[in-house]
Amino acid sequence: MKQNMREWIRDILYSDARRAFPLMMYTGIELTRVSIHDMLQSGKLQAECVTALARRYPSAASITAMDLSVEAEAFGSEVRRLENEPPTITGSIVKNAESADSLTIPSIGSGRTGEFLEAAALVAATIADRPVFGCHIGPFSLAGRLCGMTDALMNVHAEPEMLHVVLQKSTEFLRGYARAFKESGVNGIVIAEPAAGLISPAHCDEFSSRYIKTIIDTVQDDDFMVILHNCGGVSRHVETMASTGAMGMHFGNAVDMEQVLKTVPPGILAFGNIDPAGVLKNGTEEEIRRATTNLLLKTSGHANFVLSSGCDVPPGTPLRNIDAFFRALDEYNERSVMTTV
Repeated sequence: MKQNMREWIRDILYSDARRAFPLMMYTGIELTRVSIHDMLQSGKLQAECVTALARRYPSAASITAMDLSVEAEAFGSEVRRLENEPPTITGSIVKNAESADSLTIPSIGSGRTGEFLEAAALVAATIADRPVFGCHIGPFSLAGRLCGMTDALMNVHAEPEMLHVVLQKSTEFLRGYARAFKESGVNGIVIAEPAAGLISPAHCDEFSSRYIKTIIDTVQDDDFMVILHNCGGVSRHVETMASTGAMGMHFGNAVDMEQVLKTVPPGILAFGNIDPAGVLKNGTEEEIRRATTNLLLKTSGHANFVLSSGCDVPPGTPLRNIDAFFRALDEYNERSVMTTV
């Protein structure tokens, strides 16, 4: 459903109640009883997971799966698959300048990208009470999968020209992929760029942010919002992340959210950052309540804060733990209302 996303942001900024948008797509398989493998191969099954989550939880928005192997697989990378774990890329297909030059940009819809676009279209046509976001990898993180992450990090210094060739081709593909998500009817995308947190802010600006900005400039407008996700230790990267023009930034539990919020521009939504594994998956309901409440209290002075998980909530997270997360939010909002009356 078409929605003005700048109005959605304003609603959050001026609301007395705090909102939550956890990245919990894999929790949907607990509701639909399908395997991760099958869900990530089928747009229809993925859409069923997203809609099942929307029926159960009052999340501020819905999101399709975060699978950071999809785009590299479309380029020809080898994927390692297990039945109940997210797939991973093995090996590399760019080993030198010659292979970078010969790297072929895949067509949009090739590999499993078509299934992810189908999921986005199905969810956009089904969920009408909140925005729906697609998700794709960021250019530096994609380059890291195509080159091998160790080599990509080394080539920031050793072979920057070759790395820029890979980044240019990665970005050309991702611009088209982002446009396809927009055409599917969703209200925005989350660009997952965790590898950029492994390099300095200056290198992040050169090898990530400037490329992300071209993607954002291609698709973002009043009706389509981009959220830039980096779950690394990026406290010093906020300025370069903001330079991309993204309307939202999503942070992992490696950073102090209270400190990060001091540097995020107040008109940009900042999402984060409950530990997805240590707290949401493996914590007790009381530990989840305490962590959620403490984060809400620490960030209470920042209207642009949106409660979230630090990254994707892992497969196997009990539904009762997600219930506890949203219950803690409700309790916090109820106390806040009573305090202001």
